[in-house]
Amino acid sequence: MSPAASAASRAALVTGGTGFLGRRLVERLLAAGREVTVLGRTPAPDLERRGVRFVRTSLDDAAAVTAACAGIATVFHVAAKVGVWGRYGDFFRTNVLGTRALLAGCQRHGVARIVYTSTPSVVYNGRDLAGADESLPLTTACPSPYPLTKAIAEQEVLAANSAALRTIALRPHLIWGVGDPHLVPRVLARARAGRLRIVGAGRNRVDMVHVDNAVDAHLLAEQALAVCDSFADTGPGRRRADGRAFFVTNGEPVVLWDWINGLLRALGEPPVTKHISLGTAAAVGRLCEVLWSVLPVGGEPPMTRFIAAELAKEHWFDLTAARRDLGYEPRVTMAAGTAELVANLRNAD
Repeated sequence: MSPAASAASRAALVTGGTGFLGRRLVERLLAAGREVTVLGRTPAPDLERRGVRFVRTSLDDAAAVTAACAGIATVFHVAAKVGVWGRYGDFFRTNVLGTRALLAGCQRHGVARIVYTSTPSVVYNGRDLAGADESLPLTTACPSPYPLTKAIAEQEVLAANSAALRTIALRPHLIWGVGDPHLVPRVLARARAGRLRIVGAGRNRVDMVHVDNAVDAHLLAEQALAVCDSFADTGPGRRRADGRAFFVTNGEPVVLWDWINGLLRALGEPPVTKHISLGTAAAVGRLCEVLWSVLPVGGEPPMTRFIAAELAKEHWFDLTAARRDLGYEPRVTMAAGTAELVANLRNAD
């Protein structure tokens, strides 16, 4: 293989490459000497100075998204419209139509692999998910447009799997770590404002995944797709990974409210002690959804039915498939990651 052909076989496109997970993935690809293109809306001059090709566009621009796939071997589709509230059409346009444009680009330009960043909420069913595995059906009834549209996109990505384009979906749950701009900052802000309540009994266990472990999973998924023709479904101890979805977590379920309160105490903040029942939280959430639908109120409601369920119910997952078929094993433990996060937050204060 010529040097040019070898470089082309390693060229990667990362959508959402300036976000929390996307940027960490880009950093790892660059460290490995990969040629990287980032598709996103926010310029990243520091990445461009390091040789990253930046395509400034959104997933709404189908023509630009399709064109960005030229010369690419692997697409890491990390970008999405996230949130628990909003108009279904907005989520559909970005999460579904944007993914369709990307798939079209992959097929038109001969991209070999696509690793799709999905979410465990695509199997939302309103019930506890304790040790759930990938056999659960995709949700078709969820009080939030994000899981609904991500489920449609995941289904279409996996259905596109072929000998020409190998596809895989990863479902990382509650990505966190130093630099997290969403999960932990929101929890801390609401706790400091006295607006955080334990929903339900407060003993529900949840899985989380450290951002570095999530990056590992994405790179392992790419490797699994690259070698998927070298072993059969009946191979020793492994199954082909292409055309399948995998849960990705730290494999260490924590009692959600114990972890939150432990973090607050480590930062010198008072723990959350006030409770609200799941029924009351769901009723408040429904009321907020109605008000946010009819009134000119910006931002997301403080409570929704989806948030109420997520805060009160169990959400932890079986990693058997990811361990067996991707070779995934979390490197950063909950204890080590939490200690690093606390130290970073203390230094920032």
